[in-house]
Amino acid sequence: MLGFVGIAVILIMVFGGYVLAGGKMGIILKALPFEMIMIGGAAVGAFLISNDMGAVKHTLKDVGKVFKGPKWKPDDYRDLLCLLFELIRLARANPVALEEHIESPENSAIIGKYPRIQHDHEAMELICDTLRAASMNYDDPHQVEEVLDKRMEATLHHAMHSSHALQTMADGLPALGIVAAVLGVIKTMGSIDQPPEVLGKMIGGALVGTFLGVFLAYGLMGPFAARVKTVVEEDIHFYQLIREVLIANLHRHPANICIEVGRQNTPHHVRPGFTELEEAMRNLKQEAA
Repeated sequence: MLGFVGIAVILIMVFGGYVLAGGKMGIILKALPFEMIMIGGAAVGAFLISNDMGAVKHTLKDVGKVFKGPKWKPDDYRDLLCLLFELIRLARANPVALEEHIESPENSAIIGKYPRIQHDHEAMELICDTLRAASMNYDDPHQVEEVLDKRMEATLHHAMHSSHALQTMADGLPALGIVAAVLGVIKTMGSIDQPPEVLGKMIGGALVGTFLGVFLAYGLMGPFAARVKTVVEEDIHFYQLIREVLIANLHRHPANICIEVGRQNTPHHVRPGFTELEEAMRNLKQEAA
């Protein structure tokens, strides 16, 4: 919602200020379709040249994050901590029983209670692979921490591709605007025998190209890239929480302490309250009893 409000504010302030200053929208509206074809078409073409199909689909999908915001909400962080609590308790009480949950998470009764987490491929792999490694005695906390750090780095790098692609487009749009403006000047020079009022409109139309390139770059595409980056960085905290809890588990801290380590490392605005989480874990213990 805030994204739509931001776009509306940009359009109203820029064009409203132009009209209030005495500018005429006719020249802009007449030139706009042709300038958009040249600038927008060239930007899309450059985007397709510099990315493969997977990256193109990923970027188009991530544009929605500008308006939807982060994928993981406060309730998801609480559910994740509850899920990890259940799995850690089971791993310590009955390691053999844990195997069915980490080998087939899609059929797990425990994981199935948290469908949003169950359907996230990256979260399931992080949890199951780490618990599986611990069950195979690959439980040196420092080695596992190094492996998880590299995995987090690779995940973040991949997730950031959309932001980089959008920023690259933003960087190129002003230059493409100049290209369109130069073409407009060339067109004007071909009509140099026309009266000044005609030439003035033609030059004004040509300058719309420069305006449009700069406006799209700094008014829309650049902020889109920045917002996608912010959302990706926030969502990665969800996977970092998994890392923190499972590393604490490898250090053989009590299950409650492992979960508290994760809670304390959760960003404040999505961090579940201590009492709320304690109540949720108490209910889980009662259900298991």
